[in-house]
Order: sequence, then structure tokens, then C-alpha cells
Amino acid sequence: MRSTGRLVGNCPHISGWDSAEGEERCRACGTRRFTGYGALRPPGLPVALTPSPRDQTRADRSAAHAIASTIRHRLNRWALSRAALCPAA
Repeated sequence: MRSTGRLVGNCPHISGWDSAEGEERCRACGTRRFTGYGALRPPGLPVALTPSPRDQTRADRSAAHAIASTIRHRLNRWALSRAALCPAA
């Protein structure tokens, strides 16, 4: 048997977070979360890249289309497999 990823406990992070330089760390489990992308970006890049409203709308529509087509494809597969398993009497 093979597994991917790592097994992690389910910490509710109730002990609080320590903050430093764009990063927060849970005091109990050590989970890190980044509060700013600066910790992940190489130096020398602009601080923020904001797409135009037109590009944001196009990206949203493209994502919605991809999700809808995936759902439609899965429903079609389910309907066809159901028809093959249970033919009409």
C-alpha cells in the first residue's frame, strides 16, 4: 500500500499564533500561514500585481465554464453508466 502526503493531526489552533515578518505560526502544532505574499516572492518584483477588471471577469467566466463542463461531463458519465446497468423494462 502506498500513500501520498503526510498524516497531520487536527489542531484547532486555539493556543494562538506568533507573528513575524509576513508569517504566523501556531503555538501548539507549528503550522505556518503566510499573511503576505512577500515571504513567497523573490526580491525585485513589484509589490502587488492587480489584474484589470476585464481580466478578472474573463478569468471568473473561464473558471465557471471549466467547473460547469466538468460537472456536466461527470453527470453524463453517471447517466450513461446507470442506463447500461439498469436497462428500461
